[in-house]
Amino acid sequence: MTYVAADNRYESMPYRRVGRSGLKLPAISLGLWHNFGDDKRFEEQRDILRRAFDLGVNHFDLANNYGPPDGSAETNFGRHLRDDFRPYRDELVISTKAGYYMWPGPYGEWGSRKYLISSLDQSLERMGLEYVDIFYSHRPDPETPLEETMGALDYAVRSGKALYAGISSYTPEQTLEAARILKELGTPLLIHQPSYSMLNRWTEDGSPNLYEVLDQVGAGSIAFSPLAQGMLTDRYLHGIPADSRAAKARFLSEDSITDEKLDRVRGLRKIAEGRGQSLAQMAIAWILRDQPKGSPVTSALVGASSVRQLEDTLSAINNLSFSDEELTAIDEFAVESDINLWKQDA
Repeated sequence: MTYVAADNRYESMPYRRVGRSGLKLPAISLGLWHNFGDDKRFEEQRDILRRAFDLGVNHFDLANNYGPPDGSAETNFGRHLRDDFRPYRDELVISTKAGYYMWPGPYGEWGSRKYLISSLDQSLERMGLEYVDIFYSHRPDPETPLEETMGALDYAVRSGKALYAGISSYTPEQTLEAARILKELGTPLLIHQPSYSMLNRWTEDGSPNLYEVLDQVGAGSIAFSPLAQGMLTDRYLHGIPADSRAAKARFLSEDSITDEKLDRVRGLRKIAEGRGQSLAQMAIAWILRDQPKGSPVTSALVGASSVRQLEDTLSAINNLSFSDEELTAIDEFAVESDINLWKQDA
């Protein structure tokens, strides 16, 4: 059956401006890091993507190495685009990234111009696109000059292969320098994609911290892993399920789920119950919370393994307000827990 998007798809989702740009993103975006590789039935992927768009999620975030196997998420997404979303391409924000290992040899990862441009070309081919809306440097390269990496992003935009440039997991100092270089080249830094959650608050550290730097340079942010790889749900409160990421050691180990962290999660769940939300919903709402200068986070990037989980997650937008008392209570439990697997050295 031919897919026709819901007429009311823009009526409930809030959209937020990305820094000082003209682009807006949904408060919650869908990441295809998990559940869109060849290990997930194509029909299940289709149902998730269709429902997401019907509920106002018009930003889909990918990377060259998403799968498994590497590249398969982009290939599968390309099929979904051809089958369902081609008529809506101009309504979509599609992003991809390059920086992690993709092929053998010295040009198969990191931040060289050769790798980044080659990877972008491969991503466009896999998805069947002429351009992506945002192209990211997925991680800083300690050996390649930042001028070369940012020059590659500038080239991607000037060549028409991307509309905007972004970075991910850069420190505040690296972000400030990357923004300076891009500004001099004439391609502003649009957005930073850091990991950020109630248990991973590195973006708030330092002076200036990452969000202060982004405000200074006029860039937005989109937070990935807002549920701390599933820790900010009920999933691990009664043991480690056999099909969980911790059991499979996929970006979360059994050793990392300590009694101390679980006590924090239980404390946070009790606060969520008082708000009429699940812990996951509150964790996402907290990411998007207003602060004295407004919310520093443009969008929260979530995954979904089913339509039901997607709908439950998106319900977070129904209550994004926090009282001072709630924020104080949350801060008792929402403390840095050393789970930033993507930490980069300056």
